[in-house]
Amino acid sequence: MNDFAGRVVLVTGASSGIGRAAALLLGGRGAHVIVAARRPVEGQETVDQIVASGGTGEYLTVDLADAESIDTLFASIVSHHGRLDGAFNNAGVEVDAAPLPDTPVAAFDEVFGTNVRGTWLCLRHEMRIMREQGHGTIVSTSSIAGIVGFANRSIYTASKHAIVGMTKSAALELAHLGIRINCLLPGGAYTEMSTRWVSMVPGGYDALAEGIPMKRWGMPEEMAEAAVWLLSDAASYVTGANLVVDGGLSVP
Repeated sequence: MNDFAGRVVLVTGASSGIGRAAALLLGGRGAHVIVAARRPVEGQETVDQIVASGGTGEYLTVDLADAESIDTLFASIVSHHGRLDGAFNNAGVEVDAAPLPDTPVAAFDEVFGTNVRGTWLCLRHEMRIMREQGHGTIVSTSSIAGIVGFANRSIYTASKHAIVGMTKSAALELAHLGIRINCLLPGGAYTEMSTRWVSMVPGGYDALAEGIPMKRWGMPEEMAEAAVWLLSDAASYVTGANLVVDGGLSVP
């Protein structure tokens, strides 16, 4: 399947987890993948895997907490490719879980600086490029924390709610041009980020899997399949949507 043949697609946070899985999937379907991340070694590993599988890609460094870094990323994309056909805004951060009254203000600034401001800045660039060229599609990663609450994770939860909100607003702004903007809401997935807090839970992944209706954790590749579907022409009438991929975890 080469449904992304000839397209330039950006994936942020592509050095591991869902981002890497999506980059590999896109590369396998014909896209030229721009792998963007803070970690050059891991980012280049993603590119190498894409190339080894017969695809094409390149690594560009970006730190979503740094506006100038984001500006440089998109300037490079426009300079070298002249267009951007798709974007998966997947990069994000989390801090250690703690009750809201005991959470330092610095933690708020760190999470919102990357998850909210960084995603907003990426959307700003992407929407400008796509508005000018008259086509494109964008997916941003939120979380099931974007539609439900989690005790001791107030900042992360609030940041993911914000991504859901900005996605809906952005989708309405460019829908008349056929430019689609959607949100991926993963939950119960094996990632570096989940490992950080799961390690603090007695019984770890196995114990927490009992609370998931499907009784297992999702793999990054399963989350990536959903993101790539949203980016593809198969989702041509889908915009402003929240696609939940969580094994039933968020079902009331």
